[in-house]
Amino acid sequence: MADRAQEQTGAAAPDLAALAAITDAVEDGAGLPAILRAAARVLDTSLILIDRSATVLAVAARSPADERSLMRDAEDVTTIELKVAESTVGRLRMRASERPTDASLLRLVTTLIASEVERVRAPERASEEAATGFMRAVLEGRIEGREDLIARGKELGTDLSPGASVVIIRAHPRNPTEEDWRRRLLALAARGARSIAPGAIAAPTAEEAAEIAVLLTDGDGETGRRAVSAILRELESGLPGFAFAAGRSRRVEDPLELRRARNEALLAANVVEGEQERVELGYEETGTYQLLLPYMSDPAELRRFYAETVRPLVAYDEQYETDLLGTLSTFLECDANVNATAQRLITHRHTVRYRFERVRELTGLDVSSTDGREKLSLGLKAMRVLGIAPPRGPAHERGAEGGRVPR
Repeated sequence: MADRAQEQTGAAAPDLAALAAITDAVEDGAGLPAILRAAARVLDTSLILIDRSATVLAVAARSPADERSLMRDAEDVTTIELKVAESTVGRLRMRASERPTDASLLRLVTTLIASEVERVRAPERASEEAATGFMRAVLEGRIEGREDLIARGKELGTDLSPGASVVIIRAHPRNPTEEDWRRRLLALAARGARSIAPGAIAAPTAEEAAEIAVLLTDGDGETGRRAVSAILRELESGLPGFAFAAGRSRRVEDPLELRRARNEALLAANVVEGEQERVELGYEETGTYQLLLPYMSDPAELRRFYAETVRPLVAYDEQYETDLLGTLSTFLECDANVNATAQRLITHRHTVRYRFERVRELTGLDVSSTDGREKLSLGLKAMRVLGIAPPRGPAHERGAEGGRVPR
Protein backbone atom coordinates (compact mmCIF):
# COMPACT_ATOMS: atom_id res chain seq x y z
CA MET A 1 0.00 0.00 0.00
CA ALA A 2 2.83 2.40 0.92
CA ASP A 3 4.59 1.75 -2.40
CA ARG A 4 1.34 2.34 -4.29
CA ALA A 5 0.78 5.66 -2.43
CA GLN A 6 4.30 6.77 -3.27
CA GLU A 7 3.75 5.93 -6.92
CA GLN A 8 0.53 7.96 -6.92
CA THR A 9 2.12 11.01 -5.27
CA GLY A 10 5.42 10.69 -7.10
CA ALA A 11 7.31 11.11 -3.81
CA ALA A 12 10.56 9.19 -3.31
CA ALA A 13 10.71 6.58 -0.56
CA PRO A 14 12.62 7.93 2.44
CA ASP A 15 16.03 6.50 3.27
CA LEU A 16 15.24 5.11 6.72
CA ALA A 17 18.89 4.44 7.48
CA ALA A 18 19.73 8.09 6.75
CA LEU A 19 16.76 9.19 8.85
CA ALA A 20 18.13 7.14 11.72
CA ALA A 21 21.55 8.71 11.09
CA ILE A 22 20.06 12.17 11.73
CA THR A 23 18.73 11.00 15.09
CA ASP A 24 22.07 9.37 15.96
CA ALA A 25 23.97 12.55 15.02
CA VAL A 26 21.70 14.65 17.24
CA GLU A 27 21.98 12.23 20.17
CA ASP A 28 25.77 11.93 19.84
CA GLY A 29 26.31 15.67 19.41
CA ALA A 30 28.07 15.01 16.10
CA GLY A 31 27.50 18.59 14.94
CA LEU A 32 25.60 20.40 12.22
CA PRO A 33 27.73 19.18 9.25
CA ALA A 34 27.02 15.50 10.09
CA ILE A 35 23.33 16.21 10.59
CA LEU A 36 23.10 18.09 7.30
CA ARG A 37 24.83 15.28 5.38
CA ALA A 38 22.31 12.79 6.77
CA ALA A 39 19.47 15.16 5.90
CA ALA A 40 20.76 15.46 2.32
CA ARG A 41 20.62 11.67 2.05
CA VAL A 42 17.07 11.52 3.39
CA LEU A 43 15.84 14.27 1.05
CA ASP A 44 18.04 13.10 -1.84
CA THR A 45 19.24 16.61 -2.63
CA SER A 46 21.95 19.17 -1.91
CA LEU A 47 21.60 21.45 1.13
CA ILE A 48 23.20 24.55 2.63
CA LEU A 49 22.45 25.62 6.21
CA ILE A 50 22.66 29.36 6.96
CA ASP A 51 22.13 31.14 10.27
CA ARG A 52 20.21 34.38 10.90
CA SER A 53 23.23 36.55 10.08
CA ALA A 54 23.68 34.82 6.68
CA THR A 55 26.73 32.88 7.90
CA VAL A 56 27.05 29.41 6.35
CA LEU A 57 26.96 26.79 9.11
CA ALA A 58 27.17 23.60 7.04
CA VAL A 59 27.15 22.39 3.43
CA ALA A 60 26.06 19.06 1.96
CA ALA A 61 26.44 19.54 -1.80
CA ARG A 62 27.21 17.00 -4.49
CA SER A 63 29.87 19.17 -6.12
CA PRO A 64 31.55 22.60 -5.80
CA ALA A 65 29.44 23.81 -8.72
CA ASP A 66 26.30 22.61 -6.94
CA GLU A 67 27.38 24.51 -3.83
CA ARG A 68 27.97 27.72 -5.79
CA SER A 69 24.55 27.38 -7.38
CA LEU A 70 22.92 26.99 -3.97
CA MET A 71 24.72 30.07 -2.68
CA ARG A 72 23.49 32.09 -5.67
CA ASP A 73 19.92 31.05 -4.86
CA ALA A 74 19.26 29.80 -8.41
CA GLU A 75 15.79 29.24 -9.85
CA ASP A 76 15.67 25.58 -8.85
CA VAL A 77 16.69 26.35 -5.25
CA THR A 78 14.10 26.52 -2.47
CA THR A 79 14.78 28.48 0.72
CA ILE A 80 13.07 27.21 3.89
CA GLU A 81 12.84 29.30 7.05
CA LEU A 82 13.91 27.29 10.09
CA LYS A 83 11.86 28.22 13.14
CA VAL A 84 11.70 27.25 16.80
CA ALA A 85 8.69 28.55 18.73
CA GLU A 86 7.88 31.07 15.96
CA SER A 87 11.43 32.47 16.11
CA THR A 88 13.58 32.17 12.99
CA VAL A 89 16.91 30.50 13.77
CA GLY A 90 18.23 30.12 10.23
CA ARG A 91 17.49 29.12 6.63
CA LEU A 92 17.91 25.93 4.66
CA ARG A 93 18.60 26.18 0.93
CA MET A 94 17.60 23.04 -0.93
CA ARG A 95 17.87 22.10 -4.56
CA ALA A 96 14.64 20.71 -5.97
CA SER A 97 14.93 16.97 -6.62
CA GLU A 98 13.57 15.17 -9.68
CA ARG A 99 10.82 13.59 -7.57
CA PRO A 100 8.81 15.72 -5.12
CA THR A 101 9.72 15.39 -1.44
CA ASP A 102 7.06 14.18 0.95
CA ALA A 103 5.84 17.25 2.88
CA SER A 104 5.66 15.42 6.22
CA LEU A 105 9.19 14.09 5.81
CA LEU A 106 10.49 17.55 4.90
CA ARG A 107 8.81 19.07 7.94
CA LEU A 108 10.30 16.39 10.21
CA VAL A 109 13.82 16.88 8.87
CA THR A 110 13.73 20.69 8.97
CA THR A 111 12.33 20.65 12.50
CA LEU A 112 15.21 18.43 13.64
CA ILE A 113 17.74 20.71 11.98
CA ALA A 114 16.15 23.86 13.44
CA SER A 115 16.15 22.38 16.94
CA GLU A 116 19.83 21.48 16.65
CA VAL A 117 20.73 24.94 15.34
CA GLU A 118 18.94 26.46 18.32
CA ARG A 119 20.70 24.12 20.75
CA VAL A 120 24.15 24.70 19.28
CA ARG A 121 23.84 28.48 18.94
CA ALA A 122 22.03 29.19 22.23
CA PRO A 123 25.21 29.42 24.40
CA GLU A 124 26.85 31.66 21.80
CA ARG A 125 23.83 33.97 21.74
CA ALA A 126 23.78 34.09 25.54
CA SER A 127 27.43 35.13 25.49
CA GLU A 128 26.71 37.76 22.83
CA GLU A 129 23.82 39.13 24.89
CA ALA A 130 26.05 39.39 27.96
CA ALA A 131 28.75 41.17 25.93
CA THR A 132 26.17 43.53 24.41
CA GLY A 133 24.74 44.37 27.83
CA PHE A 134 28.24 45.07 29.15
CA MET A 135 29.15 47.29 26.22
CA ARG A 136 25.99 49.36 26.49
CA ALA A 137 26.53 49.79 30.24
CA VAL A 138 30.10 50.97 29.57
CA LEU A 139 29.18 53.40 26.78
CA GLU A 140 26.31 54.83 28.79
CA GLY A 141 28.53 55.35 31.84
CA ARG A 142 26.55 52.99 34.11
CA ILE A 143 29.63 51.25 35.54
CA GLU A 144 31.31 53.59 38.01
CA GLY A 145 34.37 51.69 39.24
CA ARG A 146 37.38 51.33 36.92
CA GLU A 147 38.54 48.03 38.41
CA ASP A 148 35.02 46.61 38.30
CA LEU A 149 34.67 47.65 34.66
CA ILE A 150 37.99 46.05 33.69
CA ALA A 151 37.23 42.84 35.62
CA ARG A 152 33.81 42.46 34.00
CA GLY A 153 35.35 43.02 30.58
CA LYS A 154 37.97 40.33 31.16
CA GLU A 155 35.23 37.85 32.09
CA LEU A 156 33.86 38.37 28.58
CA GLY A 157 37.26 38.11 26.88
CA THR A 158 37.80 41.87 26.50
CA ASP A 159 40.74 43.52 28.30
CA LEU A 160 40.23 47.29 28.36
CA SER A 161 43.09 48.07 30.76
CA PRO A 162 45.63 49.02 27.99
CA GLY A 163 43.16 51.57 26.56
CA ALA A 164 40.19 51.40 24.22
CA SER A 165 38.36 53.10 21.39
CA VAL A 166 34.85 53.10 19.92
CA VAL A 167 33.71 52.80 16.33
CA ILE A 168 30.24 53.59 14.92
CA ILE A 169 29.32 51.85 11.66
CA ARG A 170 26.24 52.62 9.54
CA ALA A 171 24.87 50.95 6.42
CA HIS A 172 22.24 52.18 3.97
CA PRO A 173 20.88 49.93 1.20
CA ARG A 174 20.88 51.62 -2.19
CA ASN A 175 18.10 49.31 -3.38
CA PRO A 176 15.38 47.20 -1.73
CA THR A 177 17.03 44.22 -0.08
CA GLU A 178 16.41 41.25 2.19
CA GLU A 179 14.92 41.96 5.60
CA ASP A 180 17.64 40.30 7.69
CA TRP A 181 20.58 42.29 6.28
CA ARG A 182 20.99 44.02 9.65
CA ARG A 183 22.07 40.72 11.22
CA ARG A 184 24.53 40.30 8.38
CA LEU A 185 25.82 43.82 9.04
CA LEU A 186 26.42 42.95 12.70
CA ALA A 187 28.18 39.67 11.91
CA LEU A 188 30.47 41.26 9.31
CA ALA A 189 31.33 44.25 11.52
CA ALA A 190 32.18 41.94 14.43
CA ARG A 191 34.31 39.69 12.22
CA GLY A 192 36.25 42.62 10.78
CA ALA A 193 36.88 44.16 14.20
CA ARG A 194 37.98 40.86 15.78
CA SER A 195 40.44 40.19 12.97
CA ILE A 196 42.39 43.19 14.29
CA ALA A 197 41.33 43.30 17.96
CA PRO A 198 40.38 39.86 19.34
CA GLY A 199 37.66 40.23 21.96
CA ALA A 200 36.09 43.27 20.28
CA ILE A 201 32.38 43.62 21.04
CA ALA A 202 29.89 44.69 18.38
CA ALA A 203 26.20 45.40 18.93
CA PRO A 204 23.39 47.39 17.30
CA THR A 205 22.82 50.72 19.00
CA ALA A 206 19.07 49.99 19.07
CA GLU A 207 16.74 47.18 18.10
CA GLU A 208 16.56 46.74 14.32
CA ALA A 209 19.04 49.59 13.91
CA ALA A 210 21.24 49.95 10.84
CA GLU A 211 23.93 51.32 13.15
CA ILE A 212 26.55 49.20 14.92
CA ALA A 213 28.74 50.25 17.85
CA VAL A 214 32.09 48.47 18.26
CA LEU A 215 34.11 48.53 21.49
CA LEU A 216 37.70 47.36 21.16
CA THR A 217 40.98 47.26 23.02
CA ASP A 218 43.33 49.92 21.64
CA GLY A 219 46.69 50.02 23.34
CA ASP A 220 48.58 52.05 20.75
CA GLY A 221 46.01 54.45 19.35
CA GLU A 222 46.25 52.82 15.90
CA THR A 223 44.18 49.68 16.50
CA GLY A 224 40.91 51.56 16.03
CA ARG A 225 42.05 52.93 12.68
CA ARG A 226 43.12 49.49 11.44
CA ALA A 227 39.90 47.91 12.76
CA VAL A 228 37.77 50.39 10.77
CA SER A 229 39.64 49.49 7.58
CA ALA A 230 39.11 45.77 8.24
CA ILE A 231 35.42 46.29 9.00
CA LEU A 232 34.84 48.26 5.80
CA ARG A 233 36.59 45.57 3.75
CA GLU A 234 34.28 42.93 5.23
CA LEU A 235 31.20 45.07 4.60
CA GLU A 236 32.08 45.95 1.01
CA SER A 237 32.65 42.26 0.27
CA GLY A 238 29.69 40.86 2.21
CA LEU A 239 27.06 43.56 1.63
CA PRO A 240 27.29 44.70 -2.00
CA GLY A 241 24.87 47.44 -2.99
CA PHE A 242 25.14 49.28 0.33
CA ALA A 243 26.59 52.65 1.31
CA PHE A 244 28.60 52.82 4.54
CA ALA A 245 29.73 55.45 7.02
CA ALA A 246 32.18 54.92 9.87
CA GLY A 247 33.10 57.21 12.75
CA ARG A 248 36.04 56.51 15.06
CA SER A 249 36.84 57.93 18.48
CA ARG A 250 40.24 58.76 19.88
CA ARG A 251 41.90 56.20 22.13
CA VAL A 252 41.01 56.61 25.79
CA GLU A 253 43.47 55.43 28.42
CA ASP A 254 40.87 55.26 31.19
CA PRO A 255 37.91 53.00 30.23
CA LEU A 256 35.65 55.16 32.40
CA GLU A 257 35.96 57.76 29.62
CA LEU A 258 34.39 55.48 27.03
CA ARG A 259 31.08 57.33 27.20
CA ARG A 260 32.86 60.38 25.82
CA ALA A 261 34.55 58.16 23.24
CA ARG A 262 31.12 56.93 22.14
CA ASN A 263 30.05 60.54 21.59
CA GLU A 264 33.25 61.23 19.62
CA ALA A 265 32.61 58.27 17.32
CA LEU A 266 28.96 59.27 16.90
CA LEU A 267 29.91 62.85 16.03
CA ALA A 268 32.46 61.64 13.49
CA ALA A 269 29.91 59.27 11.91
CA ASN A 270 27.35 62.06 11.63
CA VAL A 271 29.89 64.40 10.04
CA VAL A 272 31.20 61.87 7.51
CA GLU A 273 27.67 61.05 6.33
CA GLY A 274 27.60 64.53 4.83
CA GLU A 275 30.79 63.90 2.84
CA GLN A 276 30.56 62.68 -0.75
CA GLU A 277 34.04 61.26 -1.14
CA ARG A 278 34.70 59.71 2.28
CA VAL A 279 33.16 56.84 4.22
CA GLU A 280 35.38 56.92 7.32
CA LEU A 281 36.36 59.73 9.67
CA GLY A 282 38.24 59.91 12.95
CA TYR A 283 37.18 62.37 15.63
CA GLU A 284 40.55 64.10 15.39
CA GLU A 285 39.71 64.94 11.75
CA THR A 286 36.39 66.65 12.46
CA GLY A 287 37.91 70.13 12.89
CA THR A 288 35.59 72.79 14.30
CA TYR A 289 32.82 70.21 14.78
CA GLN A 290 34.69 69.24 17.94
CA LEU A 291 33.38 72.44 19.56
CA LEU A 292 29.93 70.81 19.55
CA LEU A 293 31.00 67.60 21.30
CA PRO A 294 29.78 68.74 24.77
CA TYR A 295 26.25 68.87 23.35
CA MET A 296 26.23 65.22 22.21
CA SER A 297 25.10 63.93 25.62
CA ASP A 298 22.26 66.45 25.80
CA PRO A 299 21.58 67.81 22.30
CA ALA A 300 18.60 70.01 23.23
CA GLU A 301 20.62 73.19 22.65
CA LEU A 302 21.82 71.90 19.28
CA ARG A 303 18.24 71.18 18.24
CA ARG A 304 17.17 74.67 19.30
CA PHE A 305 19.96 76.32 17.31
CA TYR A 306 19.21 74.13 14.28
CA ALA A 307 15.52 75.06 14.48
CA GLU A 308 16.34 78.78 14.63
CA THR A 309 18.73 78.73 11.66
CA VAL A 310 18.54 76.13 8.88
CA ARG A 311 15.44 74.15 9.80
CA PRO A 312 13.18 76.47 7.72
CA LEU A 313 15.44 75.78 4.71
CA VAL A 314 15.11 72.03 5.20
CA ALA A 315 11.32 72.33 5.38
CA TYR A 316 11.22 74.51 2.24
CA ASP A 317 13.48 72.16 0.28
CA GLU A 318 11.36 69.19 1.31
CA GLN A 319 8.11 70.89 0.30
CA TYR A 320 9.21 72.44 -2.98
CA GLU A 321 12.10 70.11 -3.97
CA THR A 322 14.54 73.02 -4.08
CA ASP A 323 18.19 73.08 -3.03
CA LEU A 324 18.54 76.10 -0.77
CA LEU A 325 20.45 74.09 1.80
CA GLY A 326 22.87 72.63 -0.76
CA THR A 327 23.44 76.07 -2.29
CA LEU A 328 24.19 77.55 1.14
CA SER A 329 26.61 74.72 1.99
CA THR A 330 28.45 75.13 -1.33
CA PHE A 331 28.60 78.92 -0.85
CA LEU A 332 30.27 78.53 2.54
CA GLU A 333 32.71 75.95 1.12
CA CYS A 334 33.59 78.45 -1.61
CA ASP A 335 34.53 81.12 0.97
CA ALA A 336 31.35 83.12 0.32
CA ASN A 337 32.19 83.61 -3.37
CA VAL A 338 29.02 83.74 -5.48
CA ASN A 339 30.79 83.18 -8.82
CA ALA A 340 32.67 80.13 -7.53
CA THR A 341 29.42 78.80 -6.06
CA ALA A 342 27.60 79.21 -9.40
CA GLN A 343 30.42 77.43 -11.24
CA ARG A 344 30.41 74.48 -8.87
CA LEU A 345 26.62 74.17 -9.02
CA ILE A 346 26.64 74.68 -12.80
CA THR A 347 24.06 77.44 -12.56
CA HIS A 348 23.85 81.21 -13.11
CA ARG A 349 25.04 83.56 -10.36
CA HIS A 350 21.67 85.35 -10.50
CA THR A 351 20.01 82.05 -9.56
CA VAL A 352 22.37 81.75 -6.61
CA ARG A 353 21.51 85.28 -5.47
CA TYR A 354 17.80 84.54 -5.88
CA ARG A 355 18.17 81.52 -3.62
CA PHE A 356 19.96 83.60 -1.00
CA GLU A 357 17.04 86.01 -1.01
CA ARG A 358 14.82 83.03 -0.17
CA VAL A 359 17.28 82.07 2.59
CA ARG A 360 17.01 85.57 4.08
CA GLU A 361 13.21 85.55 3.89
CA LEU A 362 12.96 82.14 5.56
CA THR A 363 15.61 82.51 8.28
CA GLY A 364 16.02 86.25 8.79
CA LEU A 365 19.76 85.74 8.23
CA ASP A 366 21.67 87.47 5.43
CA VAL A 367 24.58 85.55 3.88
CA SER A 368 26.20 88.83 2.89
CA SER A 369 26.84 89.65 6.56
CA THR A 370 29.52 87.97 8.69
CA ASP A 371 27.08 87.35 11.53
CA GLY A 372 24.53 85.76 9.20
CA ARG A 373 27.10 83.48 7.61
CA GLU A 374 28.46 82.39 11.00
CA LYS A 375 25.03 81.51 12.35
CA LEU A 376 24.03 79.63 9.22
CA SER A 377 27.35 77.78 9.22
CA LEU A 378 26.86 76.72 12.83
CA GLY A 379 23.29 75.71 12.00
CA LEU A 380 24.59 73.41 9.26
CA LYS A 381 27.15 71.95 11.66
CA ALA A 382 24.47 71.38 14.30
CA MET A 383 22.36 69.61 11.68
CA ARG A 384 25.19 67.24 10.78
CA VAL A 385 26.18 66.60 14.39
CA LEU A 386 22.55 65.71 15.13
CA GLY A 387 22.61 63.25 12.24
CA ILE A 388 19.78 64.96 10.35
CA ALA A 389 19.92 64.03 6.68
CA PRO A 390 19.46 66.87 4.18
CA PRO A 391 16.63 66.73 1.62
CA ARG A 392 17.40 64.91 -1.60
CA GLY A 393 18.06 68.02 -3.64
CA PRO A 394 16.64 70.11 -6.46
CA ALA A 395 13.81 69.16 -8.74
CA HIS A 396 14.41 68.75 -12.43
CA GLU A 397 10.84 68.88 -13.67
CA ARG A 398 10.28 70.98 -16.78
CA GLY A 399 9.07 74.42 -15.85
CA ALA A 400 10.83 74.61 -12.48
CA GLU A 401 12.08 78.15 -12.06
CA GLY A 402 14.22 79.51 -9.28
CA GLY A 403 14.21 76.07 -7.76
CA ARG A 404 10.44 76.06 -7.21
CA VAL A 405 8.22 73.39 -8.70
CA PRO A 406 4.94 74.77 -10.05
CA ARG A 407 1.92 73.32 -8.23
